[in-house]
Amino acid sequence: MADNVVRSTQDFSGRYQSDGPQFVGSTINTAGGSIYLDSMSDAVVVPSLVCRLSYCTGSAKHDHDSLLELLSPAAQAAFNASNKQHEPLCLPDTRIDVLRQITIWAEGSHEKCIFWLNGMAGTGKSTIARTIARKYYELGYLGASFFFSRGSGDLSHTGKFFTSIAVQLANRSPALKGYICEAIAEHRDIASQTLRDQWNQLIFKPLSRLEGKSLQPPLVLAVDALDECEGDDEIRSILQLFAEAKSLSNIRIRIFITSRPETPIRTGFRKTEHQHLILHEIHQPIIDNDISIFFKYKLGEISEDFDDLPSDWPGDDIINLLVQRAGGLFIYAATIYRFIRSNDQWSPPDLLALFIPGDSITDSSIPELSDRPNKSPTLELDKMYLQVIKHPLRKVNDERDMAQLTMTFRQIVGSIVILSETLSATTLASLLAVKKEKVYLRLRYLRSILDVPEDAMSPIRLLHPSFRDFLLDKQRCQDQQFWVDEKEAHRILAVSCLRLMSEHLKRDICGLHSPGALATEVHGDQIAKCLPKELQYACRYWVEHLRRSEVRLGDQVHHFLRKHFLHWLEALALLRKISDGAVMLSALESLLTVSDWFY
Repeated sequence: MADNVVRSTQDFSGRYQSDGPQFVGSTINTAGGSIYLDSMSDAVVVPSLVCRLSYCTGSAKHDHDSLLELLSPAAQAAFNASNKQHEPLCLPDTRIDVLRQITIWAEGSHEKCIFWLNGMAGTGKSTIARTIARKYYELGYLGASFFFSRGSGDLSHTGKFFTSIAVQLANRSPALKGYICEAIAEHRDIASQTLRDQWNQLIFKPLSRLEGKSLQPPLVLAVDALDECEGDDEIRSILQLFAEAKSLSNIRIRIFITSRPETPIRTGFRKTEHQHLILHEIHQPIIDNDISIFFKYKLGEISEDFDDLPSDWPGDDIINLLVQRAGGLFIYAATIYRFIRSNDQWSPPDLLALFIPGDSITDSSIPELSDRPNKSPTLELDKMYLQVIKHPLRKVNDERDMAQLTMTFRQIVGSIVILSETLSATTLASLLAVKKEKVYLRLRYLRSILDVPEDAMSPIRLLHPSFRDFLLDKQRCQDQQFWVDEKEAHRILAVSCLRLMSEHLKRDICGLHSPGALATEVHGDQIAKCLPKELQYACRYWVEHLRRSEVRLGDQVHHFLRKHFLHWLEALALLRKISDGAVMLSALESLLTVSDWFY
């Protein structure tokens, strides 16, 4: 049986990847079910002793909207997507020089079509990106925006990057929509082609066909957090392709990119003509002034909600001290504000006192800028994060209770920071096999660093990636009880996924009892009922967690594949993710040794 499983996975993976969508009647000789695919990878499950994957071309649709649907864009990619409605813009009178430089570049007539805004974590890159995108959106100059986000499904990789940009561009101009839809009609599988092909067919060529006056210049593309995109090679490819936009002589295109100064991005920009600005190298007094304005504005909002607080609370001395402790990081200021705002059962002064020294604050106690010690640029941020996560447990005195609570913290919060896709509290609880109430209890006082919706079915999100960096770095997270071992966290999720799939996957899981029915005929509510979110997540990402755990689970994997291999493919087919299965099988084949397969 093991031999059959090995040959079956190799056959499926090899045929799909080498032949692409051209294969017909590919066969996996393993007991289970069969999957029938149409041109969009829709599938049905047909109970049988043979699993057969077939490709056929459906009738063409010429309507523009139907053609654009073939691109399957990332739903929450744009700067103004619904999941970003509460994300802040730059406050008035802040970032004046930065915004001025970007505006001069965007509206100038020079040949540098790319602007790279780079800075370390927490320096405010995304807030600036949202502000720029909002400005040019309201002016009618924004062509498209894509905000990467690690651990947010389609926003964490390039799979839907250019297709999402193409759809937004199509909605920007009727003429451009026509050219893009022509390309889709000619290349109906463009969404599964290489980044270069997608760039050329969906963006570069349609833009090159525009008449000079069909769009008001400039046409701005905004790409935020490129460093949160998975795959160094993909990042380099994006930068290389964007560099070609310089040759578009009929339109003045401006591509605004933000990222941390990670190596693949820095090396990519070395070969690309561009203008750049480094946020953490801006003159310190300018940054401090902006952070001071932020503190006064945001803490002023809090003082207005408390009758017993003076209107100028907390006062200039404490504001100045907080600014110094921020060390140029806006995320420090934003997290303190959210911490005080979200913990309304304590008084704001008591909460703020957690972040300032116990000595009385006087003018003489505030060091001059030149007296600041040389230290880690994230030291104060790390102290703040540690203070926030320790605060809910400050009254726990028993060592065994503390050990149990911190273990639960690592299990729940550690999973959140490494998930491949954001999950709700309910879904996460089911995936980890813990009570939903326990998840909410552990997250109740972490709303300053996590977006924890009141709706149990809405996804939990990191408010800033620097918290993930802190929690996974043993040197930065000084209290080892809270440090999350990344490999161990991935192992826990991999085991959880395998357990969940083994318990719930089965033949004809949606009860179709209708061999040959298309997946498009299966109602979404029925799929959601038979394949709940946690099971969908497990089916899609168990191999990724296994890969990142760097541990061998050969016996568990072998047992799962022997019993549920075709059940798993059936689930992927119903989710229209069968192509992901081919990629996962290739990855799995490289992870497991021969002895693992034949255990």
